[in-house]
Amino acid sequence: FKEIRRVPTGKEPHHLYLSPDEKSLIVANALSDSLTLIDPKTGEVQRVINNIADPYQLRFSPDMKWFVTTANRLNHVDIYRVTSRAGGGFDLTLAKRVPTGKTPSHLNIDSKSTVVYSTMQDSDELIAIDLATQAPRWKVPVGKMPADIFITPDDKRILIGLTGDTYAEVYDVSGAKPLLVKRIVTGAGAHAFRAWGDQRHVLLSNRAANTISRIDLQTLTVVDTYPAPGGPDCMDLSADTKTIMVTSRWARKVTFIDTVAKKVMRQVNVGRSPHGVWTLDHAPMR
Repeated sequence: FKEIRRVPTGKEPHHLYLSPDEKSLIVANALSDSLTLIDPKTGEVQRVINNIADPYQLRFSPDMKWFVTTANRLNHVDIYRVTSRAGGGFDLTLAKRVPTGKTPSHLNIDSKSTVVYSTMQDSDELIAIDLATQAPRWKVPVGKMPADIFITPDDKRILIGLTGDTYAEVYDVSGAKPLLVKRIVTGAGAHAFRAWGDQRHVLLSNRAANTISRIDLQTLTVVDTYPAPGGPDCMDLSADTKTIMVTSRWARKVTFIDTVAKKVMRQVNVGRSPHGVWTLDHAPMR
């Protein structure tokens, strides 16, 4: 567990995202208005895509037709059309800029590539945007400081981490309007999700409580809790589900957690305010 190299990116890199074809690990550089694409196997920079306004959170649609970002400081969600390059790779063309509430934070896209969900951190709202029409379907108030969004494998429910509170909200989104189903108490600063990979459980980091909760998606209950000092944020999970890697946002560290023993294995020093984290040897993303 030691740092072996640093990969140059743009200013203020935030989230990491592995493209659906697993050929590029994409870094969102908010203050550089750019994306850095990294080869996930070698760590080499593949290319830089410029003129992406204030990218914070990012996702491809599963069908690879759309690429969506939240412009955190600019209060809009951007939808880009994806076109394939001859010889491999892709290009992005802005198709629609959708105004939102204050500080669009995290986003997620359903498995059918039909709808984008995004939270607005400073206006306490959730918006659904239709990818076909690129227009909002609905926008509703939610709890305090909504952050990450997890979509259940059947696309019928979404979970939202509420950083300003102690729980995740669960919404039924199978109808015309979302319906609040349950609030799952996990710990102060409920923030980011990572699927366990079995389509049954999901992890949720609780930044202020310094814990990570494992939630059963069928019973909507917490079934395990792991220690995660230093303000846990984004997570990845080893393929055998025995190790959680989580950025400790307030401690300038990445923390490795043994899920069997439920204890911290090690912390590794990194740079200021670490955010996204990813490992090649990872469990399935859903």
